[in-house]
Amino acid sequence: MRLENRKNNETREIKFTKNYTKHALGSVLVEFGDTKVITTASVETGKPKWMAKDDPRGWLTAEYSLLPSSTSTRCQRERTKISGRTQEIQRLIGRSLRACVDLEKMPDLTITIDADVIQADGGTRTASICGGYAALADAVEKLLADGTLKESPIIEPVAAISAGIVDGEVRLDLNYEEDSHAQVDSNIVLTKSGKIIEFQTTAEGEPYDFEQMIEIFETAKKGINEIIAKY
Repeated sequence: MRLENRKNNETREIKFTKNYTKHALGSVLVEFGDTKVITTASVETGKPKWMAKDDPRGWLTAEYSLLPSSTSTRCQRERTKISGRTQEIQRLIGRSLRACVDLEKMPDLTITIDADVIQADGGTRTASICGGYAALADAVEKLLADGTLKESPIIEPVAAISAGIVDGEVRLDLNYEEDSHAQVDSNIVLTKSGKIIEFQTTAEGEPYDFEQMIEIFETAKKGINEIIAKY
């Protein structure tokens, strides 16, 4: 058994608290065990300047931040320049959520997903994707209700989860303790129908074999199906 008395293929307790803040069109507190992230969806009229004026698409982007007291030692705010890790994570969130929407169905709109980690215990990027999707779905419902959108741009739900090999065993939804000494570390993003958006798997020490890769994927797919059922 693991530290939280979980089986290897079990997630931590996962919760979504919707309408968590007042002003954002969509807002969700997502909790994966002790990892807690506030995710919001803000909507603005217009598109980024780099998009052509005659481009029929809207846009969806994401920003991610670890708040100073979210980790065991205070991390610095990224006021003027963001780290490579932050850039990598917010690009992952953005492309994961763009993969599940038809941007032509949200013309002349920009939706920004903000993911602010208030407590980190492993899996912050995957929790941010899940909370980001939940916030996006809430925002789309409100845009449909007020007539801003004529039809939903969401193609199908998306979710993400971490997995890896720890002490020679494939485990799902790693907390910080497990992630920090995993032999193999994975982040998996899938659609509800099982299509792959991201399957990033890295050996931290010795290489792993094909059968272990398949086991990681199948274990993650089970977890993602459970997450999507909670939306």
